[in-house]
Amino acid sequence: MAQIFPRYTNTLSRASAVAAGLLVALGLWLWARVQRSPYTSDVRIAKTQPVPFSHEHHVSGLGIDCRYCHTSVETSSFAGLPPTATCMNCHRQIWANAPMLEPVRESFRTGKPLEWVRVHDLPDFAYFNHAIHIDRGVGCSSCHGAVERMPLMWQTEPLTMGWCLDCHRNPGPHLRPRSEVFNASWSPKPEQPPEALAKLDHGTAPQNCSTCHR
Repeated sequence: MAQIFPRYTNTLSRASAVAAGLLVALGLWLWARVQRSPYTSDVRIAKTQPVPFSHEHHVSGLGIDCRYCHTSVETSSFAGLPPTATCMNCHRQIWANAPMLEPVRESFRTGKPLEWVRVHDLPDFAYFNHAIHIDRGVGCSSCHGAVERMPLMWQTEPLTMGWCLDCHRNPGPHLRPRSEVFNASWSPKPEQPPEALAKLDHGTAPQNCSTCHR
């Protein structure tokens, strides 16, 4: 029987199979890169807010403690957002007529809350409890970064499952004394303080799926 295809078609078919495999691998790699990029994770992207609130000014400049605005962070899974009345405690007298703060004054007059855009927004299927982490000695900056140096708030960590598990597998470097959790200027000693390590060691950080996926 006469040969229908020339011999080089065998080479072409092998090359095509290899090229297809490489294209699939490249596509998966690009997909993974996009999933971990700021386009998807929003890392280092400042969200547009109804009022350009500066943590740098309020925390570093004025020395306001995190808990003044985030009142439920020590007792609840949700850190809490300040009601407009909290803002007006100061802004009745400070910058009371600043145009930039008109949305705050309008919210106070009407009783309609400001619609802040969440910066650290976990998926609905992931459960996170602020109070538990604070009780164990995890500082705010471990997840939120150097908030005291942010003129506008942005996300510094990807908040992926892998990122969370890295900490749960080795929590020690992220721990501090309970009294220093809200201290923005605290820095770790060469050796972790025993007080912090006693709160949460390598053997007690849960890693089972049901901890976060309920």
